Amino acid sequence: MTYYFDDFFAAGRSEAISPFLTTKGKRWAKNLHFKASIVSAVLLALSFALSFYSFAASRLCLIFVYFIAGTPALLNTLEDLKSLEINIDVLMTLAAFLSVLIGAELEGALLLVLFAISGAMEEVVVRKTQSAINSLRHIAPTTVTQIAPDGSLYERSIREVSRSEVILVRAGELIPLDGVVKSGSSFVNLVHLTGESVPVSKGPGDEVPAGARNVDGQLTVEVTRISSESTLTRIIRMIEEASSSKPRLQRTLDKFGKPYAMTIIGLAAVFAIALPLFGIPYSGIEGSIYRALAFLIAASPCALIIATPTAYLSALSACAKQGILLKGGIMLDSLASCHTIAFDKTGTLTTGELECIGITPESEQALAIAAGLERGSKHPIAHAILAFAKAKNIAPAEIENFKSIPGAGLEGFLKDGTPVAIGNLPFISSKTSVPEIERKAGELISLLLVGDQLTALKFSDNIREGMLELISNLELEVVMLTGDHHENAQSIASSLKIQNVHADLKPEDKLKLVSDLSQEKGLMMVGDGINDAPALARSTVGIAMGKVGSMAAIDASDVVFLHDDLEQLPWLIKKAHQTLSIVKQNLALAIGVIVLATTPALLGYIPLWLAVVLHEGGTVLVGLNGLRLLRSS
Repeated sequence: MTYYFDDFFAAGRSEAISPFLTTKGKRWAKNLHFKASIVSAVLLALSFALSFYSFAASRLCLIFVYFIAGTPALLNTLEDLKSLEINIDVLMTLAAFLSVLIGAELEGALLLVLFAISGAMEEVVVRKTQSAINSLRHIAPTTVTQIAPDGSLYERSIREVSRSEVILVRAGELIPLDGVVKSGSSFVNLVHLTGESVPVSKGPGDEVPAGARNVDGQLTVEVTRISSESTLTRIIRMIEEASSSKPRLQRTLDKFGKPYAMTIIGLAAVFAIALPLFGIPYSGIEGSIYRALAFLIAASPCALIIATPTAYLSALSACAKQGILLKGGIMLDSLASCHTIAFDKTGTLTTGELECIGITPESEQALAIAAGLERGSKHPIAHAILAFAKAKNIAPAEIENFKSIPGAGLEGFLKDGTPVAIGNLPFISSKTSVPEIERKAGELISLLLVGDQLTALKFSDNIREGMLELISNLELEVVMLTGDHHENAQSIASSLKIQNVHADLKPEDKLKLVSDLSQEKGLMMVGDGINDAPALARSTVGIAMGKVGSMAAIDASDVVFLHDDLEQLPWLIKKAHQTLSIVKQNLALAIGVIVLATTPALLGYIPLWLAVVLHEGGTVLVGLNGLRLLRSS
């Protein structure tokens, strides 16, 4: 099927998994660059050993080294020169082949071999840093089992499926597209998307995201988003954009690369020509050309160029594995620069799900009537009342002539004609006089009127588990920004020991506060609702909740917590500071090798082979140091 090949080429995957290769061919193709560099290293060692016994055999091995390690480098260099691109590859290839002209064939071969090994290791490093997106691509389904109108099943490319079409997801399969369960029930594992390993029960009417694994049952799913809009595709796209979004330091080094390379080539040429004026011969291991080549290699900024991308890509990959998506490595810099963090209240510090905590006076009949009125409502209070009634095994009462008054409440009649109503204080006050009702700070009240009997139902928005410990672990100034009443906000803030509280905020008020704090101290803003989107976009770093957050908030944010686990926030901040630290270490190591090796190489104290070892060794160390950020600790 041709779409398999389309998917392969579109994904930019390793040639080792090409659909055109046989199983045996795939084994050979895996890490082919690294295998070739190891073979050339063995041949170089053999050439050096044979040079003491047989000159011809030694040179034959050397020819193979130049062929295996030098041909790819030469072809790449010719391509670069064709497009007038002077870069590190050009520098290394030029130095290697010029070594042959001055009789330093072994040193030139050593340069090619170490350059090939370094390049192969760099490929491995990049592949490791992209492991999160590679694993998501690997699991992404390319076909679906579609259910025809007559009930028959057939395979179809995922790209051809439209909204409202019905697909079958068997036990053990990944859900290929976002949809709503039409029939069947099963546990669904979201570990690939959110990192949450506990399966979630799904049944008719429940939404299921693309990329989730159907654990045990069979589901019939009506598609709600096409392939290009699915949850899995959005996550992959966000990781790709994050990987391609370069921090300021990396962009500066990229601009600096070409002029630096041309300057080093020019200086090497000048030294090769000018050193004989000081009594140094042109040829030989003490000659000007030899010293200029050693200088050229020592001054090449390979380690400097990979110092930043390996660190940032490793950190981004580690975050993605934890279910935290960042829109670019620049966000790590921004996170490390923030001194203040602002939280929205509802849905962020709290669960956002109201819980009915009591009814005054207690009455099973009143609770049944309240549940009967709220049965058809989608309001959070309705969910809380129905859950409370279900927990007490109280069935909703039958309500006749039901009527909803938007923004106020609900009303109707019992079977015996008794009028009933439930709603907020102004709505009930318009029907009867309401006495003062005692309530604790942070509690919400809904009033039920049955005839002339008044009942109060109390609700609370529970604080998220672990939030107190989280806030105490944050070494930042903590601020609460909310549109809720000051009394409710202050109650939550007191429980969490938050001193700085701004309540009764309209979206424009929140936006102004966020702007001021961002300019003064650098601000992380954590929110989840549509009204938070402007503030998230304006803050230094906007952090959205991926599971409960609105799409507007997620699109406006810089960081997305896919499974709403804010307990990982201190880990993320620590990772940002670790990234900056490792970037500084890498830059110090790369610049140190250049500074300490170039002048001694030019003066003849460092031979060509040692310049090669220092140069390539520094590159490998920088790459390995960057890989430390892949660890989850």
